[in-house]
Amino acid sequence: MPDDGRSPKFRPMRRADQELSRAEAETILREAKTAVLALSGDGGFPYAVPVNPLYHEGKIYFHSAPAGHKIDAVRRCRRVSLCVVAQDEVLPEKLTTAYRSVIVFGRARIIDRPDELRRIAGLIGGKYAPEYPELCLRAAERAVDARKMVCVEIEVDRLTGKCGRQVLLRRQESETA
Repeated sequence: MPDDGRSPKFRPMRRADQELSRAEAETILREAKTAVLALSGDGGFPYAVPVNPLYHEGKIYFHSAPAGHKIDAVRRCRRVSLCVVAQDEVLPEKLTTAYRSVIVFGRARIIDRPDELRRIAGLIGGKYAPEYPELCLRAAERAVDARKMVCVEIEVDRLTGKCGRQVLLRRQESETA
């Protein structure tokens, strides 16, 4: 189904008492090293793939090869979802998990203009390899010049964060201590 570009009406979070503030959700997204991107894949099957996100100025970016399942899916349907799990501590004695996570709904676009690619690749390199700026710059230049890289930008339509009850209880205990 072609993407008409209109955003759906998002349902409210069922457990609103566990919703994180926008600021905490953005911090989780900003610090994330890995996220899982969900797309509409081949034959109508969902396709989820790990990416290394950069959250910058309210948008999410990641780099990719210019061809493949992920890029084909973005070209077919711009609507995507991204999930980050920032904390995942199984508490077997309580039959629960202490977790913090973020889910994003948005619209993706492929960036293939060399000037934009160089700028975004520099930002991504600054996040993931800040101690090697020259190496990142040279690698990005080679990839852009050889047309072996694109970047994807996700315009965020909805960003929510949630934490488990155990995280809330720990916060309350530390605040009263």
